[in-house]
This record gives sequence, structure tokens and C-alpha cells, in this order.
Amino acid sequence: MPRIRLTVAYVGTRYHGWQVQATGPTIQGAIEDRLARICGEPVRLHGSGRTDSGVHALGQVAHFDAPESKKHVPWGQALNSMLPDDITIVDAVEAPLDFHARFSVRSKRYAYTLWTEPRFTLPQRAPFVWPVRGLDFEVMDQAAAILGGTHDFAAFQNAGTEIKGTVRTLEPIERAPGTHPAEWVFRFQADGFLKQMVRNLMGLLVEVGRGGLGPADARDILERLDRRKAPATAPPQGLTLEQVIY
Repeated sequence: MPRIRLTVAYVGTRYHGWQVQATGPTIQGAIEDRLARICGEPVRLHGSGRTDSGVHALGQVAHFDAPESKKHVPWGQALNSMLPDDITIVDAVEAPLDFHARFSVRSKRYAYTLWTEPRFTLPQRAPFVWPVRGLDFEVMDQAAAILGGTHDFAAFQNAGTEIKGTVRTLEPIERAPGTHPAEWVFRFQADGFLKQMVRNLMGLLVEVGRGGLGPADARDILERLDRRKAPATAPPQGLTLEQVIY
């Protein structure tokens, strides 16, 4: 059975995340439904990891094993002709049989976008940004510098997923202008992420930028390993999974 690797982009606004669940539409469910129609049988799609309800992706990766009789299907074209406009197969290639979308991952990169225009948020950008005002980016950068490196990120993990450990290596957090003058994008790349870790880190950085915490508090919260000591989770719509690295 050929193994097919997909790169998927989606707008997560109207979906209940990546993973199939009974409570509403999901990205995985939408793609599996179309795969079943093409193949004439159920097909299990394996993703590189979950994204939450409302979170977007430019480079989510997934794989499935296709029936031998469907080996020559142009998967990208076939799926895109059936999928809704808010899900796109960017690339579809045959992969080695030992490739696994989740277990072969070396690192992932997420982007979180803030909207800083004090008077309004453009409706075209509202589904993709977190509107926040009056931020001090210099102190946010100082806090971000503390968070980079290999640490136990237990203070930035929300409950809900069983894992073996909470130590991760986070590359230096990058800040760059977005597509609009009111936007600033923070990029997080690590060898793995805990449940809602990026949104929790962003919540901390924004609280520092607002003056509710100082840069030194970032180290204190990190070292306490207690989620209750950290600020609230940032909303989902500002977050995009940009790339999965293998």
C-alpha cells in the first residue's frame, strides 16, 4: 500500500480543531470523509499533531496508506476538488513506508499574530489576530529571551493530554512585522510543544507587554512549574501552524 504524505493549509475558524471528535466538524474528519469517497473504504489519516478549535495552519502534515488500486490517483487535485474552500491540500507526494507524520517530526514552527491598531481591527484580519493595545515590545523581547532554550515548560501546559515529560527545547522566539502595519508576529519553533503551550507563552508575553508582569517574572513562572502561576491562555485565532520539519 503506498503511503501518501499531505501538506495541508486551513482556516480553523469553523472547525473544532484537527482531530476527529463527536462534537463538531474537524479538519481530519473532512479529509477522511473525502478519502473514503475516493477509495471506497474508510481511510485513517495521521496528522503531525493536533491543532485546537479556531487555530489555523499553512503547513500541517499528515499521511495515509492508500489502497494499491488507487496508487496513481492525483491526490492533491482529487481532494481539492471535493474539500471546502477553507481546507487546501498544498502538496501530496508518495512517502517512504517508514515515514510517520507524527513520530518522524523533528520540530514545528508556529506563528502568533497580534493586532496593535488602537482604534479598530480590520474585519478581514479579525479571524487571524489577537487585538491588544499599548504593548511595550522591548520588555516583551526581554521576557522572550528568557523563555528560549531547554526548559521544563510545565507551567505552560494546559490539562488534557497525557505525556511522558514536559521538557522541551524552544528556539529563540522571533518577532517580525506582519502583513499589515498594525500586526506583529511572534514565531515559536521547538522540538515539541505541550498542550496549548504556544498560546500560554503568548499570554505571558502580552501580560508583560501590558505591564502586568515584568521580564523577570517570566523566569520565575518558568521555574515554579505551576500552571496556576502563569497568565491566561491567549485566544486561538491568532495562532497558525506554519511548518513541520522532518
